[in-house]
Amino acid sequence: MASATASIYKTLAKTLRRGGGGPAVAPFQAKWSLPPAPSFSSSAASTAPEPPPASSSSSQLPQETREGFRWSKLFLFVPGAITFGLGTWQLFRRQEKIEMLEYRQKRLGSEPISGNHLAPSNNNLDALEFRRVLCKGLFDEKKSIYVGPRSRSISGVTENGYYLITPLMPIPSSPESVQSPILVNRGWVPRSWRDKSREVLQNDELPSTVGPSSVKDHGSSWWRFWSKKPKIIEEQVSPVTPVEIVGVVRGSEKPSIFVPANDPSSSQWFYVDVPAIARACQLPENTIYIEDINENMNPSNRYPVPKDVSTLIHSSVMPQDHLNYTLTWYSLSAAVTFMAFKRLKPKKSRR
Repeated sequence: MASATASIYKTLAKTLRRGGGGPAVAPFQAKWSLPPAPSFSSSAASTAPEPPPASSSSSQLPQETREGFRWSKLFLFVPGAITFGLGTWQLFRRQEKIEMLEYRQKRLGSEPISGNHLAPSNNNLDALEFRRVLCKGLFDEKKSIYVGPRSRSISGVTENGYYLITPLMPIPSSPESVQSPILVNRGWVPRSWRDKSREVLQNDELPSTVGPSSVKDHGSSWWRFWSKKPKIIEEQVSPVTPVEIVGVVRGSEKPSIFVPANDPSSSQWFYVDVPAIARACQLPENTIYIEDINENMNPSNRYPVPKDVSTLIHSSVMPQDHLNYTLTWYSLSAAVTFMAFKRLKPKKSRR
């Protein structure tokens, strides 16, 4: 239909052009001039309306997407930067640990100072820590405290026990002894020692409670007369042998979050807290605390076992361990950084 109309229109246009030379035809041409011929194409029936011009928001969307993609690229390098920082921090910790162990070793290698010059003070504790001291005095066994449990491995066999802490009291009229009480960690003892000490304390308390009641039952004068001699015998005190201790001045322990809190009321001590132990022993809170490192042990007395000096210049994390951690963190940083570059590298298109 469209092609037939186009052919008719072309025929009329040619007829009008043929007669368009003279003035008589001009009015007719002007009167009967046809409008411009419409253009017909094969796709005229299926033409779709043109889309409206893009708005300003749609033109900004690709730019915001590109900026977000740039930030996502940077986030790929964050794990590598964090692991690299952790490796560098381990290097600083290694240097600090080396200096700390060298400081301890130097202090332990110096000559021991006399214990009669030590006095309770909060100011000189840092200056005295890890210094060896020579102390003479008398142990007050009744005020001993057991801290633990602490395990000890002997020939591959692990045995649980406790640290025995006993106050060292001054010797009367002796200028060479300590002038004020000192808490001494005498070393490791097995569990049986604690149970035995409790039984001894209970047996010592029994005569003091039974004696007065038996006297009340006998009210006669002759019983009072004959009971004077046993009283004199009870008041006699067995002599106590002075001891000499070579120890190292230490401070309180710093327990981890998994260690329970101490319970002085029930004599449960899980870690060394010097002020709390001093209060339990009826001593000043600033009492000096030392750990026995005497290597000349009496073969007849197997326990307590004093601490080994090598344990004082040993840490749970040694400098070599810090170096291993550094290499691990640096290797992990290199691996994740390589993966980030690999992820951002454009892939080659195959034709």
